[in-house]
Amino acid sequence: MKFFFFSLFFIGLIVFIFPHLVYLVVKGLSWLFHFRCSYRPFGLTALSLVVLWVVLAVYGNIWGRFRHEQKTVNLELSQLPEAFKGYKAVHISDLHLDGFAGHEERIQQIVNEINALQPDAIFFTGDLVSLTEEELTPFIPILSQLKAKDGVYSILGNHDYLPYNRMMSDRERATHLDKLIAMEREQLGWNLLLNENAVIRRGGDSIAIVGSENQSMGVHSVVKRGDLKKAMEGTEGMCHILLTHDPTHWKGEVVGKTDIPLTLSGHTHGGQMSIFGLFYVSTFIYKEHAGLYSENGQHLYVNIGIGGTMPMRVGAPSEITLLRLN
Repeated sequence: MKFFFFSLFFIGLIVFIFPHLVYLVVKGLSWLFHFRCSYRPFGLTALSLVVLWVVLAVYGNIWGRFRHEQKTVNLELSQLPEAFKGYKAVHISDLHLDGFAGHEERIQQIVNEINALQPDAIFFTGDLVSLTEEELTPFIPILSQLKAKDGVYSILGNHDYLPYNRMMSDRERATHLDKLIAMEREQLGWNLLLNENAVIRRGGDSIAIVGSENQSMGVHSVVKRGDLKKAMEGTEGMCHILLTHDPTHWKGEVVGKTDIPLTLSGHTHGGQMSIFGLFYVSTFIYKEHAGLYSENGQHLYVNIGIGGTMPMRVGAPSEITLLRLN
């Protein structure tokens, strides 16, 4: 919550100052070109923007961040084996469990809804925690309830490597990361893929779930540990589903460079703010930032997540995505 209040103040300060900067520019022009300039409309604009920001932030913190919706996406993959037609997979991302401390029932509700879909597989594309593996502890009894016929497959996101915890040394960070990996594999029972793959079989047919470590290739390149070649070893000729946290990896190393038909990502949160679900704040930073993207028969789906680095959402509700493959 400290980060929330800091952001509330900092962004509020920016939206308050901006109209005043515009006023100073217009005032200077008024002296040069001899026209009248009143401060009143600029001052009222600054005050209105601050009030609007506070109202949105408070709404997003108290109500908006707990709203979620189910989306269904039908995908045609030319490489999909006959035995996997109609395959149902649930895609979730970016839990950031620190934001749900004290609200465990919200995660329980999401788990119940996912299980009710009776998916063949569940794919989680990273950022389970934000600053420490201890955030996961109270949620282990809940998240371990996630069930799918072929299991839960997951990867790590940039936050899971704990680079933003400035209180840790590199050695301590590595120790805490090992603890998180062990908790995810042993206590949650998830198939955590670290530049690895897992093969799902249906009779004589099979598909490969490829898990890349975080490979950020855009403006936010804090963690770059992905090794796609290593992750795909032994899966030649199979239909691949790639789990990679940062969607910039798709244009960087996947589309047009591999035969991977489907890539699943998260990371962007949709900026946690959207106007009627049509314009997301994340569009200023990421070209592929929310929803489905396709290019020459290769697809990327970017899930805008369940939690967030700042505990608020406005117009960008948490997302549970049901993928139907054909």
